[in-house]
Amino acid sequence: MAIIYYFVAMDDTTLFETKNLFVRPLKLSDKELFYKLMSDPLVMDPIPQPVFNQKESDIKLHELIAAAKGRQKMIWGIFEQGNADLIGICGFLMNSSQNPELAYRFRPTFWGKGYGSDIAFALLNYGFTALKYDLIEADVHKKNTRSIKILQKYMKPLKTDWPKSDPSFDLRYRITKEAFLKFGFCS
Repeated sequence: MAIIYYFVAMDDTTLFETKNLFVRPLKLSDKELFYKLMSDPLVMDPIPQPVFNQKESDIKLHELIAAAKGRQKMIWGIFEQGNADLIGICGFLMNSSQNPELAYRFRPTFWGKGYGSDIAFALLNYGFTALKYDLIEADVHKKNTRSIKILQKYMKPLKTDWPKSDPSFDLRYRITKEAFLKFGFCS
């Protein structure tokens, strides 16, 4: 049975949802769980990015809340249906090629539940239908095998072996709106 993704119009704060998750803008009340996410070496190592201390996390949360009003970097909170606790973040930012890049990360407690696949698919759908993107890319470090498996479900590899001067990723994936529509993905 296919998972159905909905765009939610009844609530100004919910951007979209899946059967198990919903996505809304980050709020200052997410501060504690955002810090848990950003300070966890299990989450940050495969990105790769250093862990944040409390002050850095608070600054980043404020930046993401402010930036989400534009289109250069839109990062939102991920929540389980029926639970107001932040379990991860997702959204889009502009990558080095100035193309929209898919982004997501979860607290380790929520790994292995299929949420990564759910949110990646929902983000692609939202990006193509609501944000009107023509293509979406995703950059990933070769150590991040979980994300690579997810991206391979929906996207094609574009480029590998990036210069060592950019340690943030080794692989880039891409899908166009046309390819997404061919597979009947958009609602």
